[in-house]
Amino acid sequence: MNSLVLAQAAVDLNPGLAAIGYGLGAIGPGIGVGLIFAAVINGTARQPEAQGKLLSLAWTTFAIVEVLALIGIVMFFLASA
Repeated sequence: MNSLVLAQAAVDLNPGLAAIGYGLGAIGPGIGVGLIFAAVINGTARQPEAQGKLLSLAWTTFAIVEVLALIGIVMFFLASA
């Protein structure tokens, strides 16, 4: 079977099902962001002089985690179109 046909079949979902899927998919990045900044707070409390390094690492990982949510919302719009 052609890969394009498989991709189109994967996108042909019920819009309501796509909304539920995105809602469930947004839970992961939400938890991830919370864990990232909780670790920064804990690390800064233990070693205040490392705050700059911790924050730069936190913003980098925050961006990576948020990409997951952005990919999810793009997939939602593709599925509901």
